[in-house]
Amino acid sequence: MESKKSWLRKDLDALRLQWDMLSFYERFEQLVAHVLSVVISIIILVSLWQLIHAVIALLVSDALNPLDHEVYQTVFGMVMTLLIAMEFKHSITRVMARRNHIVQVKTVLLVALLAIARKFIILDPASAPAKIAALAFALIALGSVYWLMRQRDDPVDATSAAQAERDRVAHAQRQQGGSPGEGGQTGN
Repeated sequence: MESKKSWLRKDLDALRLQWDMLSFYERFEQLVAHVLSVVISIIILVSLWQLIHAVIALLVSDALNPLDHEVYQTVFGMVMTLLIAMEFKHSITRVMARRNHIVQVKTVLLVALLAIARKFIILDPASAPAKIAALAFALIALGSVYWLMRQRDDPVDATSAAQAERDRVAHAQRQQGGSPGEGGQTGN
């Protein structure tokens, strides 16, 4: 018990020291992040309770048929809502842990991608083709931006992807009988 108190005391002292070093606005930002975290946690718990209640009600009424489109839409729409809320809470937790000062754009893009995926899941099959095309275009645009930002932010991934592409080209040239040093030209 004594070691637990000393561990807690050390954490509180470290937190107090960090708090003293923050500017007024950074303290305000931390308070807002903590309040948002509590609110989103409550939303996640309520949503989880509603999901559990809905699944149990479907099981009791023997109506849980994943092949039924309406049941699928309802259950997986609720699951996706929970995933979106948890990802949003994770981004706020990163702000609270002072790893980031603001919510990262990549996280916002990821949440938007999840929201569009959720929309596709709950979309009525009889929806207008223009609506489906618009959602698909938004999904491709957001996915492309997310991929570009990931390539920019993680040079190791970009370097390994470039090396894998060079290896693939060299392998294809060897298969065709050319050598990798020929610059991709074969004897046509």
